[in-house]
Amino acid sequence: MAFLDRVGLAGATDAENLARRNALLLSGAQAFGGSAAPIAISMGGLAGFYLLGTDKSLATAPVTGFNLGVAIGALPAAWLMRQIGRRHGFLSGMAMTALGGIIAAIALFRHDFWLFALGMAFIGFGGSFVQQYRFAAADGSPANFKAQAISWVLAGGVFAAIIGPQTVIFTRELFDPVMFAGSFVALVPLAMITMAILWFLRIPNDTRPGDEGHDETPARPLAQIISQPRFITAMICGVGTFALMTFMMTGAPLAMVGCGFSPELATLGIQWHVMAMFAPSFFTGKLIARFGRDTITAAGLVILLGCAVVAHMGIELWNFWLALVLLGIGWNFGFIGATTMVTMTYRPSEKNKVQGFHDVTLFGIVAFSSLMSGKVLNAWGWDALNSLFWPVALFCLLALGTQILWERRRSL
Repeated sequence: MAFLDRVGLAGATDAENLARRNALLLSGAQAFGGSAAPIAISMGGLAGFYLLGTDKSLATAPVTGFNLGVAIGALPAAWLMRQIGRRHGFLSGMAMTALGGIIAAIALFRHDFWLFALGMAFIGFGGSFVQQYRFAAADGSPANFKAQAISWVLAGGVFAAIIGPQTVIFTRELFDPVMFAGSFVALVPLAMITMAILWFLRIPNDTRPGDEGHDETPARPLAQIISQPRFITAMICGVGTFALMTFMMTGAPLAMVGCGFSPELATLGIQWHVMAMFAPSFFTGKLIARFGRDTITAAGLVILLGCAVVAHMGIELWNFWLALVLLGIGWNFGFIGATTMVTMTYRPSEKNKVQGFHDVTLFGIVAFSSLMSGKVLNAWGWDALNSLFWPVALFCLLALGTQILWERRRSL
């Protein structure tokens, strides 16, 4: 009973109990299925560097392939889940992740850079379904639990932050002398564990395609929904936060190795970063409930600027690790706040097309930022990469501040 009290199940209605149960299951799925992302990102750039010849400027292209896979998969994932239900769609996504791991491992054995990038794209395609976990938890929750539901799901990323990098450390040399292949083979059992967790999901109306929670309100055209000022502001802040996070996270392992640190230390840096991305999720929802979405989103953007300051201060190990921790915290506040804003701008009958559009746009820009990370790092160095934080974060803060002032004037 004490555990039920802590998670809010005691004394709740059946619908509230189901929402919390699903959020907990999706959090567990995030822990194992979400670990594919830190594995792909921490190893993608290093493996790309390993596979390339003298010109290393495309070393982060496999990570771009991963992010492109997430972007390209967003709309098909939304469509498939509308046809067969979210539970079966999520299971299909994990099968795609496992396939991508096998392709990436084969590419490493063949020393084939572009086949490796293709495998990373398949892993990313599977990751597009993982990105829908937060929406699935929010859509099935009452209004006062939406932010917490998103936070609970993302809190599973704390365990992904441990599972992913530790998997890399223990399997990176499993098929020595073929480096990194073991880490991608390990995606298969991780996907199978995730599928076992997802099997127990019970989402209302999940087996009735096209049933949007009995919402009888006609769906508006997509153009009308995405032209709302609040939606535009949420997209700017969400995309800006995620793009900056990816930009630094992709380049950091390469920069650390370039500064003389071992791949193990670079991987541990990513582990601390991913933990910082998701650990605040245990209380971010409550902070949003208390201080509001706008305030927490703004706080995240300010923390991202603090990350850039620490990175500019030097190239010691603590500079890299502390900057990556601040990067994760800033992402958590900014992205959960922005995602919560997005969920308030559409009706249940509109969720599939809006969420698909949101993630295609988001991860398309994120893919571009991951590609540019390697090019900027190779051409101008670590300091130049960090300098780009300032214009992007300040623009997001300006958009958010303008939205707040506009809404306050309308309410007068």
